[in-house]
Amino acid sequence: MRPAEEFPSSTTTGQLPLPVVLAGARGHGRWHLENIRRLQDKGLVRLAGICELTPLSAEELNGQTVEQSADFGALLDSTGAAIAVICTPIPTHTDLALIAAGKGVHLLLEKPPAPSYAEFRRMADGVAAAGVVCQIGFQSLGSHAVPAIRKLIAEGVIGQVTGVGGAGAWARDEAYYRRAPWAGKRRLGGVDVIDGALTNPLAHAVATALALNGSTRAEDVTAIETELLRANDIESDDTSCVRITTVRGRVTVAATLCAERPGEPYVVVHGSSGRITFWYKQDRVLVQRSGHGPEEIEYGRTDLLENLVAQLTEGAEPLVAPDATGAFMKVVEAIRRAPDPLALPVDAWEPLPGENRRVVHGIDGLVAAAADTLALYSELGASWARPNQVPSQAPNQLPNTAVNQVPNEVSTP
Repeated sequence: MRPAEEFPSSTTTGQLPLPVVLAGARGHGRWHLENIRRLQDKGLVRLAGICELTPLSAEELNGQTVEQSADFGALLDSTGAAIAVICTPIPTHTDLALIAAGKGVHLLLEKPPAPSYAEFRRMADGVAAAGVVCQIGFQSLGSHAVPAIRKLIAEGVIGQVTGVGGAGAWARDEAYYRRAPWAGKRRLGGVDVIDGALTNPLAHAVATALALNGSTRAEDVTAIETELLRANDIESDDTSCVRITTVRGRVTVAATLCAERPGEPYVVVHGSSGRITFWYKQDRVLVQRSGHGPEEIEYGRTDLLENLVAQLTEGAEPLVAPDATGAFMKVVEAIRRAPDPLALPVDAWEPLPGENRRVVHGIDGLVAAAADTLALYSELGASWARPNQVPSQAPNQLPNTAVNQVPNEVSTP
């Protein structure tokens, strides 16, 4: 624990409730709005302001009166905010975070923290220089299952770890890609967005797999292989996989937003004498090991905004500090630098008119197989991932595969 007096004088240490400004209160921001209300009922925070281009209606605010403005900096000043929750388009994260940090306002910054490693470093370094606390919104890393699984691994419950897999088979309809001008884009107006399956909706699978591998910092990553594809008429990927080589082994995560039967995403730790499966949205863990029957455990979770309040008032340790997402941001950077996703051939997918979405044939099984074997789609025999018969030992030659040797510092190309 850190003594509260270590924090900047701008922190209203001990003076609950802490005033909070929410930037981006629609879309996923509605979840943050409800969470702030929940913590407000507990006396921990007070919703002091909302930053939106179009003010929320009385109905959206449930009749609550709150100051609103499209000028984020001015709103922080007028409300005396101690905390800002930023849930705005990905390309705006860094600039808004630095505006808040420059005013001594602490941060809960929605994932992904930035669309490139350079922007991430600009944000993280600026926040550190300002001396404010910043938490990145990977809610799964607040699960009590994460330290519990790490302890099981350390105790050798499943033997020697041989790798970590992640699987996310979700469904998103056509409207999902029309929800905002930046949705499904890699770039917009010359600015990086990188709104793909692995970097945004299923980013938790990547971050959680890296956390269970014990490789969360940028310097833990040595190489990244990507296979990026799309069934939808978008710029970014909706069906993709990545294999990350770290100083502690390999992590493979496969994802799709075109599942046949959408299910709960999960991460699986493979060991020489067992495995641990973690359904991270449910905080549910299944331990399977030699000589024992399967054991299923459900864990609690610490809310990241509540943890941020505890950091400011009690000196609690941060759950998801910026540098603890450095490895994830190396994955974002590899995807940013990779060739644009390949469009899947028309016979690889079909539309579901009743649900107004596209389904990739056999993708559910491929996603699960990738997590189970740590192989990429091309290595699992997916014809559309490997249009040319190129030996699997040379994935950098595949037209839909990018292999990146990842330096510790990535400069803007």
